[in-house]
Amino acid sequence: MANDKVQLVVIGAGPGGYTAAFMGADLGMDVALIDPQDNPGGVCLYRGCIPSKALLHAAKVIGDARAAEGWGIFFDPPRIDLDALRKWKNEVVAKLTGGLGQLAVQRKVRHIKGKALFTSGSTLKVIDKDGKAREIAFQNAIIATGSHAIMPPGMGIASDRLMTSTQALDLPELPERLLVIGGGYIGLEMGTAYAALGSKVTVVEMTDGLLAGVDRDLVRILSKRLADTFEEIRLETRVAHLRQEGESLVVSLEDKEGHARELRYDRVLAAVGRRPNSRDLGLEHTRVEVDPKGFIKVDSQQRTGEPAIFAIGDVAGEPMLAHKAFYEGRVAAEAAAGRNVVRDMRAIPAVVFTDPEIAWAGLTEAEAKARQVKHEVVRFPWAASGRALTLGRPDGLTKLLIDPDSEQVLGVGLAGAGAGELIAEGVLAMELGAGAGDLGLSIHPHPTLTETLKEAADMFYGLATHIHRKRRK
Repeated sequence: MANDKVQLVVIGAGPGGYTAAFMGADLGMDVALIDPQDNPGGVCLYRGCIPSKALLHAAKVIGDARAAEGWGIFFDPPRIDLDALRKWKNEVVAKLTGGLGQLAVQRKVRHIKGKALFTSGSTLKVIDKDGKAREIAFQNAIIATGSHAIMPPGMGIASDRLMTSTQALDLPELPERLLVIGGGYIGLEMGTAYAALGSKVTVVEMTDGLLAGVDRDLVRILSKRLADTFEEIRLETRVAHLRQEGESLVVSLEDKEGHARELRYDRVLAAVGRRPNSRDLGLEHTRVEVDPKGFIKVDSQQRTGEPAIFAIGDVAGEPMLAHKAFYEGRVAAEAAAGRNVVRDMRAIPAVVFTDPEIAWAGLTEAEAKARQVKHEVVRFPWAASGRALTLGRPDGLTKLLIDPDSEQVLGVGLAGAGAGELIAEGVLAMELGAGAGDLGLSIHPHPTLTETLKEAADMFYGLATHIHRKRRK
């Protein structure tokens, strides 16, 4: 067992991990980054955010071509070359991960391939793919091991036709009939991609609505379109049993009254959530604490119960979002370097990359009501947006939650084409403590969808140009 010493060791090379490693190197520390992959990237780049968005873009191209028929522009039905599409998706991933590998080299970050296990609060061992181990002593360590997809109860059959999102992104085939278990963002995004490529998609969700936790007025806009996109959406339905017969999976679906019905699908995608990767890290040899859900407990500097060990990203708590991990990685690296820094996030944006997209940041309307936060809601329908009409996409909504006393923006919600690109303005407004007047008086280019944020702010005062609302006293 070879011995080594390092100022900062980062375990996991996903968005949070490589951000922390690069920041640590930029601050002058000697950094080692431990991960089994050839290049940094983690689940997000290799098997998550990036490949899924590549497929969703392909789906959008197909959807836009079909929508153009309403404007008098007609295209032949698309011919899907699955091998070429898979190759393009993999090339996108390779370019990004390869670029990160070069950045690691430029910053002199040592990339050690293998699995890390803590042996104390200041040492760990790394086991490579051949079982060989090396010991590393560290001044500080950052855990960025991410999360993994989970299977719902009762799915314990060995079949390659039962997929997680990771397997679905490999595009093994285009099934004629696909069942998606789970009406969250992963299930809806993957269902959207497969439906555009030609699969007949059914979504089942145990609760009474899609995207639990998202404001219903935003979800309604998406649900209306998905009703045409998907073969079927079954709410308040659970999978009671699943078995394989030949090349199909026979699924028993049970509604809220307990009535069951068997249906046959070519493939089933389980998208019911993710669990933090906090096991098998040797944490029992440290003072690091884990909560009942498997998340590592951290303070405002991302520091664990072991002062020299930090945790960031999915393994350190919800929301499980790559951009949250980016932010936490930077905080942890700066804290490890001795800087006086703490986590201070007023608004973490979230985006569902369906068609239309849904995006929100800050307080949701449901949260504001539950926490009894004084607020006023204004909604600007995209049917009053010139740009939305020219795009053939008036099925959108921009909403603001505003403190009626201070007039500060408390939350922003968007549903519509490109909502994920629009939410950043709302995040900036909340981070700067901007008021509705600041948004309304900022000159926005015309005609754009960004104007919907300005007009929503103007609506608070009853001064929106394209929507009449009683003027505020």
